[in-house]
Amino acid sequence: MSGATSLRASRIAVGDELPPFELKLTSTMIVAGAIASRDFMPAHHDPAFAKAQGAPDIFMNILTTNGYVARYVTDWAGPEARLKSIKIRLGAPAIPGKPLRFTGRVAAKTEAGGECVLELSVRAANDLGDHASGTVALSLPLLGSELAEGAARENRGGR
Repeated sequence: MSGATSLRASRIAVGDELPPFELKLTSTMIVAGAIASRDFMPAHHDPAFAKAQGAPDIFMNILTTNGYVARYVTDWAGPEARLKSIKIRLGAPAIPGKPLRFTGRVAAKTEAGGECVLELSVRAANDLGDHASGTVALSLPLLGSELAEGAARENRGGR
């Protein structure tokens, strides 16, 4: 999914679908994400503890989920994309052996101040249901001809 160049604002429209991405989850990925984010809650590394709490297995923490959501949208948008916000809700647990399937679409697009701001609706689901759903805002720089097109639109009254 990742490329050497960023998407151009002029080629993105509201309603565009992001390509799906499947993340095959392992115990190591879940534990490593918890350790990296300094989350030592036993439910993220101790299967017996997680099961005693009613979970099917250890499960991914929200900081790791945020990281994978960021990866999903920036792999699509390219290296010049800048994350502005990630607003997600957690649902079903992300557990080892149940791949997470990421999907998304462009929900809104605005251009101002030399940048294009996109609001993306995103979802990460597995066989247990939606693990994460919400929105991501990111910006892309407007380049040369895109800046000129935006100025021309403003002069025509936004049409």
